[in-house]
Amino acid sequence: MKIDWRRNNSLTNFFFNCSSCDLELRVVIEDFLDKKLQNILNVKAEKLNEAIEKGIIKFFEFHGHPALQFKKGIGKIEDGTLIYFRDKIEVIRGFPKIRRTLMLFPTLKNHFKGKIVVEEKMNGYNVRIASIGDEIVALTRRGYMCPYTTKKAVEILDLSQFFNDNPDLVICGEMVGTNNPYVSHYYEEIGNLGFRVFDIRKKTSNDPLSINKKQEILNKYNLPGVRVFGTFNVNEAPEKIKEVIKEISEAKREGIVIKDPDMEILPLKYTSSCAHDYEISYAFTYPFDFGKDFFFSRVIREGFQAFEMKENDEELRERALRLGESILLPMVSTIKNVASGKQATEDMTIDVASPEEVEEFLRHLHNLGVYAVIEKFEDNKAIIRRIHQSTTDKITNLLNGGLY
Repeated sequence: MKIDWRRNNSLTNFFFNCSSCDLELRVVIEDFLDKKLQNILNVKAEKLNEAIEKGIIKFFEFHGHPALQFKKGIGKIEDGTLIYFRDKIEVIRGFPKIRRTLMLFPTLKNHFKGKIVVEEKMNGYNVRIASIGDEIVALTRRGYMCPYTTKKAVEILDLSQFFNDNPDLVICGEMVGTNNPYVSHYYEEIGNLGFRVFDIRKKTSNDPLSINKKQEILNKYNLPGVRVFGTFNVNEAPEKIKEVIKEISEAKREGIVIKDPDMEILPLKYTSSCAHDYEISYAFTYPFDFGKDFFFSRVIREGFQAFEMKENDEELRERALRLGESILLPMVSTIKNVASGKQATEDMTIDVASPEEVEEFLRHLHNLGVYAVIEKFEDNKAIIRRIHQSTTDKITNLLNGGLY
């Protein structure tokens, strides 16, 4: 069965009106879509057709060239997967979801074999950096090319030699720091903005390099990796990780990722109580912009962690107090602000060279469905104000006597 790419006229119009699509390129694209894509992605044509009809596969133009974005996963293909049609057809797979463990024992013993490597999970946003033709681009988890992140990635990291030598590899890492427009978090060793590599993967297959091979590459090209806490025997790992998590939580850091040294077994993540409190506090600052599942899942994590840590009554009360404050205090603060006539907003600061860069980033946010405005631009710093309209409107309604 062939893929019926012309079932929807808008798709036909897109590819055949694309500014760079001459006749030869159109033939190449058509042949690729009809004959090769199914084999590369190992997805049947029926599923691809269905995804097109539902809008799961999005067609767009990237710097004058046609491209595809997978807004949701299809079969084994991750959401955020991108396909670029240039001189060479590039497939960049989305970053796979990492499952979470709530109990270190017996989960680690059941999931892994022999030894495990424990790496830090940092509080930022997931970025894939790849070369597309002669360009280096930074992609967010959902598969969007972020102009701000792309510019900053090549400023922070010296990537030209790496991609000259390894055009078929993708750098996966975390963009972190206080001038992070998505998740602002202070790290003493980072400051305003920094990047830490946690995986290196092959473009089309998404196969990760082993821990040792990744470290060799990081050393060779002077690329900064996430902190490694050590390699442990799986039987001793739970107790070692408990010590690491206590240290991380006290330092107000996020958590860990537990990996097989050969990366042949899927990794697991485990987060600190401090991270749960922070996320709950953020969610209840804008209580009507986040789903109930967001809150519930983090409370569940707290319960299982408190149990496995064998906390005494005093420690458990302290955890409960932190959890309660994370819920109530930010929510009451937001209600007070809205009651005084203010909106539920949050400000983010970014370093930019010109007003045009600010406008470009703002357009990117609007494409993501984020309502934001430029609050201030001065001395190459821009303050972007994100407006949480749902929280503002619902609190206003309730304050005016609306029913819940």
